[in-house]
Amino acid sequence: MRIVRGHAEGTASVLKSDTFVGTVWADSVLPTTDGTTINVVTFTPGARTNWHEHTDGQILQVLAGQGWVCAEGEPPRALLPGDTVWVPPGERHWHGATETTLMTHTAISIGPTRWYGQVRDEEYPTEESR
Repeated sequence: MRIVRGHAEGTASVLKSDTFVGTVWADSVLPTTDGTTINVVTFTPGARTNWHEHTDGQILQVLAGQGWVCAEGEPPRALLPGDTVWVPPGERHWHGATETTLMTHTAISIGPTRWYGQVRDEEYPTEESR
């Protein structure tokens, strides 16, 4: 058993770039342990992940702000504080903040992540699509 008190000891906030669009900060809660990684991620307005998938799934828990999550082939779905999302193993998806608000979520990633290309602006919803 292991208890982490809010933030992985000895780690600093990390500005994400290669696999994200916009400004995104991540705080490690649990570095990869037994194939599971937990981060608290803050997206600035309009920021989002690239398309990606997790070999064993992902759980997102929205803590603050408003955002979007989108599975490949489906329309984007709105996210609000308190929402929990289960992303099944191997489902290609993206998530991020709305164009006008921050969004912070806890991301529990199970198994390795496979990254793909950026979410194009034309794929990203506007406030009118809410």
